[in-house]
Amino acid sequence: MTPRRLASAIFLAAACALAAGPVASASSGSGSGSTLRIEADTSFNTFNPFTAYYQADLDVLQVIYPTLTQTGQDGSPVPYLATSWSISADHLTWTFKIRQGLKWTDGTPITASDVAWTYNLIMTSQAAATANGSLVQNFASVSAPNASTFVVRTKQPQDNVPYIAPLIPIVPQHIWQNEVKNIGTFKNMTFPVVGYGPWVATGYAPNQYATLTANSAYYQGAPKYHTLIIQYFTSSDAAVAALRSGQLDSIDDLTPTQYDSLKGAKDVSLYPSESNSWDAIELNPGARTLSGQKFGNGNPALQDPVVRQAIALAINRNELVTKVDDGLAVAGGGFLTPAFPQWWWKPPANDNDNYDPAKANQILTAAGYKMGPNGVRIDPKTGQPLAFRLGIHSDNGDDALTAPYLVDWLQAIGIKLTVQAMSFTQLNTDLPKGDWDILMDGWATGYDPSYLLSIESCGTLPTNQSTPGNTDAFYCNPAYDKLYDQQLTEFDLTQRTQTVDQMQSILYNANVDVILYYPDTLQAVRTTDTSNFFFGKKNGQGFYPQQNVWINWASATPVAAAGGSSDTGLYIGVAVAVVVVLGGGGFIAMRRRSTAGERE
Repeated sequence: MTPRRLASAIFLAAACALAAGPVASASSGSGSGSTLRIEADTSFNTFNPFTAYYQADLDVLQVIYPTLTQTGQDGSPVPYLATSWSISADHLTWTFKIRQGLKWTDGTPITASDVAWTYNLIMTSQAAATANGSLVQNFASVSAPNASTFVVRTKQPQDNVPYIAPLIPIVPQHIWQNEVKNIGTFKNMTFPVVGYGPWVATGYAPNQYATLTANSAYYQGAPKYHTLIIQYFTSSDAAVAALRSGQLDSIDDLTPTQYDSLKGAKDVSLYPSESNSWDAIELNPGARTLSGQKFGNGNPALQDPVVRQAIALAINRNELVTKVDDGLAVAGGGFLTPAFPQWWWKPPANDNDNYDPAKANQILTAAGYKMGPNGVRIDPKTGQPLAFRLGIHSDNGDDALTAPYLVDWLQAIGIKLTVQAMSFTQLNTDLPKGDWDILMDGWATGYDPSYLLSIESCGTLPTNQSTPGNTDAFYCNPAYDKLYDQQLTEFDLTQRTQTVDQMQSILYNANVDVILYYPDTLQAVRTTDTSNFFFGKKNGQGFYPQQNVWINWASATPVAAAGGSSDTGLYIGVAVAVVVVLGGGGFIAMRRRSTAGERE
C-alpha cells in the first residue's frame, strides 16, 4: 500500500540525513548524467515473472522481458513482439504475427516457440500460474505453428486478449526449461539476467535497489539513459529528500503534504492525475485452500458477515479524505477507481456514504454480540471479546495516520483494535499464512479491470498451505466467479459494464475489502536533470493523463544531452512505479501494493 500521506512535517527534515547514505554518488553534483534514478514502490522479492506480484519486482520485469503487445499514450495496444494480430470470425482464435530478427541477450533468436512455451507453462503449472494464471483461465490452447506465428484458442469468445498481453512477460525457453521443477521458489537473480527489453538487469542489493543497464540491441533503440537504478526507501520522506537534493529523478506516490511542500520548487515539476488506485482495509474471512482446508490464526468472528458489515458501517470515509488525504482523494465505495469512469461503480444513493455507527451497534446487538463490562462486545460463539489485530505498514505514513481513526470508530461500536506496525516483508509474509485479522491494503487498476477483479476469485486461493497463490483476502464466491467468467466473453461495453457492476456490488456487500478512499496520484520529476519524462496536458480539473512508465522511462532524456552539465557518477538511486497497461486503452492493475506503491 502506498505511503502517500506524511505523518509529520518534522520528519521530513530528519529524512534528509537518511537519504544521503543510500543515494550517495561517486561524485558530487546534481546532474544525473547517464543514470536515471527512480523510487521503487515496494521492496524487492523476486525477478521470477511467474511468481512476482510486488510492484518493485514488476517494475524490473516490465523492462527486461518482452510481451506480445505494449500500449501507446492513448492506452490502445501497440506492437511489441507481435507486429499484428487478428481474431477469427467465431471470436475464438487469436493469431499474432511475431517480430523476426530479435535475439535474447545471450544471442539466441526469439521465436513464437518462446511465447507458446511461456503461456503454456502458465496454463499447465499451478506454481507458474501464481502471478498471471487468472489472465489465461479462458484459454483452451496456445501454439506456435511456425517461428513467426503464435495462436491462442479460447474456450469462450474473449475480447481483451491483446490488452492482457502486456501483463505476461515472455521468457527464453532455453533458459527457463531448466527451472520448471523449482519454478515456485526460483528467484531469477543471477546477473546479468537473460531477457530482452530496453534494459538488462545487471545487479541487485537485497531490499535496497536493482541496477539495470540499457540494451543497445533493443529494436526501438537503446534508452537515452545508460543506467537505471530502482531503489526502495523504507521512508517516503527520505525519498522526497533525495528528490530535493538531486539524488533522485522522479517519485510517483507523493503524500499530500509532500506534494504541497514541493509546489513552487524551481527544480521540480508536479504531475497530479485522477486516482487509479484505492486504499482499503481487508478483513480475514477465514484462510483456506482451494479445496477448503482451513489454516491460519485469523479471528473466527470475522467470518461472520454481520461483524464485517458493522466494521464497514463504523468507518467515516469522508473524514479520512479530509484529515488523512487533505482532500486530495475521493471517498471509497466500489472496487474500481475514478480514473476510469466506465468501470467506477458507486453504491446506491441511500447507501453512498455508508457511515452509520448507530446501525452498526444495532446489528451487532441483534446478532447476539453483547457489550462487555469493559466496552468490548463478546462473541456469542466463542465467548471471546471482539478484539482484532490491525496490521499496518511501518514504512507508511498513510497507515499511521489512518489507524487511530479506525481504533476510535470501532471502539465506539464495541470492537477493540490492537495496532501492529510491520515491515512490508513481514506483512506480506503473514498474509498468505492467514496469520492476521485486519490489514491495510491497496491496489491500482486500469481501463480493463480483469486482473484486479480476478484477485477476489476462488481460483486465486492457494492449492496448499505452502503455496501462497495470488489471493487478496481469501475471498471465494461462486456467484462472483460466474460473473467474472461472463464479463470476459462480453464484447459489448454496456453489457460488460453491467456485469462488472454486479461484481462490484457483491464485493461491496461482502465487506472483505472495505475501500476507504481513492487517493489522487501525485507525481514529481526533477526538470533540471531530466526532460521528456511525463506526457500529456492537464484537463479542466488540473489532472494529467494516467502515465505509462514504459513510455516515461523510454522518453526520459538527461538534461546534459541538451547541453547541460553532466555527472556520470553511478548513484545508488531509485525508480518510478510501473503502471502496467491493459484493456481497451489504458492501464491495468499495478499488482501488490505496499510502502510506496503496491500493497501490503
